[in-house]
Amino acid sequence: MNSLIKLEIARVLRNKKFLFFSVLYPSFIYLIFSSSSGSDQKVGDSGLTVATYLMVSMASFGALTAVLVGNSERIAKERESGWVRQLRLTTLPGRGYVLAKTASAAVASLPSIIVVFIVAAAVKHVRLDAWQWLALTGVIWAGSLVFAALGVAIGYLASGDAVRPITMIIYFGLSILGGLWMPSTTFPQWLQDIAEWLPTHAYAALGRAIEQSQAPAGRDIAVLVFFFALFVGGAAWLYRKDTLKA
Repeated sequence: MNSLIKLEIARVLRNKKFLFFSVLYPSFIYLIFSSSSGSDQKVGDSGLTVATYLMVSMASFGALTAVLVGNSERIAKERESGWVRQLRLTTLPGRGYVLAKTASAAVASLPSIIVVFIVAAAVKHVRLDAWQWLALTGVIWAGSLVFAALGVAIGYLASGDAVRPITMIIYFGLSILGGLWMPSTTFPQWLQDIAEWLPTHAYAALGRAIEQSQAPAGRDIAVLVFFFALFVGGAAWLYRKDTLKA
């Protein structure tokens, strides 16, 4: 299993196109969005500047890109090519394959978070205490596992041809409606009410609570725990179903 994990991590790090979109692309979007506002402009009643507020949004968006898009497409294509079937003939347990995919996604998501933080500090002069930088990194990285589980589920749900459009719809839907591209406070009230129950909204809210030196809201933690259990359960069920079909 350790060999497969190392192989998966090496494959991710060699994929320059994927690394560009998961590591550098969120930083470009961050600079574009944050440049449209003054350095002292605050977002609603959050007390955070636009640059500080969007930093968490784009770090979360980058982690989401790495674990969701990468996982779902690779798994679907490997199922279609017969690679997953070949692995089942070895002594590798089923959980080993899923763990390898999750580990490789986690490796790809961490650089995307750190690069956004570096750009925010160097270009937009975002300043936080040392414990806040560390806590933000840990929370956003750990929270990305929720979406890594979703990526595994989609990879077992969709075929190689259908996986990309399905993933993109879910990816952009969660990103936009969850408030990662723009503050959800700009939405109509009915859409704000929906957004508050999305995992991406709760995901970014944890980071913003750290920026505000506040404890995370219990509802946000509950939403993430619920969706993590849902996605893991769905991925496990789809994996078993795929195994029986094979």
